[in-house]
Amino acid sequence: MKFLRRAGLAAVLLLALQRAFAADVTDDRGQRSPWPQPPQRIVSLLPSVTESVCALGACGRLVGVDNYSNWPAQVAALPHVGGLEDANVERIVSLRPDVVLLSRSARVTGRLEALGVRVLAFEPDSLADMQRVLGQLGALLGRQAQAEALWRDMDAGVAKAAAGIPAQARGQRVYFEVESAPYAAGESSFIGQVLSRLGLANVVPASLGPFPKLNPEFVVKANPQLIMLGDRNTVALSTRPGWQGIDAVRNQRICVFTPAQGDVLVRPGPRVAEAAQIMADCVAGMAKAPRAGEGAAK
Repeated sequence: MKFLRRAGLAAVLLLALQRAFAADVTDDRGQRSPWPQPPQRIVSLLPSVTESVCALGACGRLVGVDNYSNWPAQVAALPHVGGLEDANVERIVSLRPDVVLLSRSARVTGRLEALGVRVLAFEPDSLADMQRVLGQLGALLGRQAQAEALWRDMDAGVAKAAAGIPAQARGQRVYFEVESAPYAAGESSFIGQVLSRLGLANVVPASLGPFPKLNPEFVVKANPQLIMLGDRNTVALSTRPGWQGIDAVRNQRICVFTPAQGDVLVRPGPRVAEAAQIMADCVAGMAKAPRAGEGAAK
């Protein structure tokens, strides 16, 4: 009898909690979506959102992710359903999701909604966007307090990384290449804003947008003192016309990130403090390195 009473009490409490939950989430398309209960079956088509869901303690609600979601390690065991351009609609629908979380630019949105699948679209380009999206996910998942605490930790982590930048390294002109077309991280992007908090001067102004495609001559004229990029781009860098005269290339002040580091750096999610520290370590290391020719002079 005690067991039955306890089970009945637990059921009443669960029902009360479900009735107490009510969330209105407006995504980055401006679409308002009421949720009488938090979703229990989630498909995420954005690696940064996958990471945020897990950081909020709701990894167990994920039933599918995009092909690029690889952190935390437990998402590797989930069904992978394609990417931004090639998401597998049939596979997604077969997972019976309560909601699909994706990019505002995802091509699959209309098809999913036509099939009756609920969709929320996000586009976290800046730090403010990251904070807003984290808040939206917190509301959706019933984890508002966790989302607020997580953002405070992320912000504090960036500040800690910035505090470790040597005084002589501050104010350097930096160019951060996201992809080799070349696409760069501008001042208004979350990467650019982290660089600014580290005391660096981004050569790509906010007026060009968060992640603009540049003419390589733009970088030559901007003449950065420090270049950051992934290891896949280094060969192309050395063969670009005129780049041999750039200060960063001439003085060998180029930070080359591994693929694993690149994942951390380009994802606007809960690992932003780790990203800031990776960049800070790069800056500190370059500050200690001798300029070209200095070793021979000694």
